[in-house]
Amino acid sequence: MRPNERRQHILELLRQRERISVEELARILSASQETIRRDLTGLAENGQVSKFHGGASLPPSGEHENAFQTRMNEFATEKRAVARYAAGLYAPGDSILIDTGTTTLFFAKELARLSRITVITNSLQIAASIGASGNRVFVIGGEYRPDSAQNTGALAMEQIARFNAEHAVVTIGALNADGAFDFSIEEAEITRAMIARTRYLTVIADSSKLGKRALFEVFPLDRIDRLIIDRKPLGPLAEALEKANVEVHEAPALVKGAR
Repeated sequence: MRPNERRQHILELLRQRERISVEELARILSASQETIRRDLTGLAENGQVSKFHGGASLPPSGEHENAFQTRMNEFATEKRAVARYAAGLYAPGDSILIDTGTTTLFFAKELARLSRITVITNSLQIAASIGASGNRVFVIGGEYRPDSAQNTGALAMEQIARFNAEHAVVTIGALNADGAFDFSIEEAEITRAMIARTRYLTVIADSSKLGKRALFEVFPLDRIDRLIIDRKPLGPLAEALEKANVEVHEAPALVKGAR
């Protein structure tokens, strides 16, 4: 893994956990602890992390944007293109389970243009976007996580089990030939619970997720019915998706200035 890729991976892990040790980073990233310390030093010099003895954390509140909002601003054009294309695949009367994520929030804002849809979600922001347009929304309860305005935990999964929706629309932290992965075990559990209660799974993501690795497996490639991406995968991942019979859609780029 190249240094820049490894440092980006470190930032993604910190956005999920807020605090992590050098030892754990070295294990997850298959790198030496000395290499991780150099990475953290570089990130700290740029103001992206705060180092402490044996690890690092996100900078103190007030010195950085909310982690979720930061991710909203990353690859935003690509995420909006994917979201707009994906929303066009649904129609009034559809029932959709939607998990929490930056790309799924963009999707919800586009989906809100439709009428007579039913959405079940653990994201308060997604619920607000869909509900504001007069559509039916069920909000999954559970332990509230203010960093991403979502509910997680055992209670959330128990409530998800009460629904039977036609569709699930989810996003992921990483997608490679071995499957779909996430950096958060809590979010991975929620997504698995959602797709277990639906017939048709659509994954939406920007192409920065392709070929990456994360700690927690969410589902195998052959569980995906449809992948919406801003740039089609190549090489081994493309071959694995074809073998798994995944329908891959490349979202057209947005016209400059489009919102």
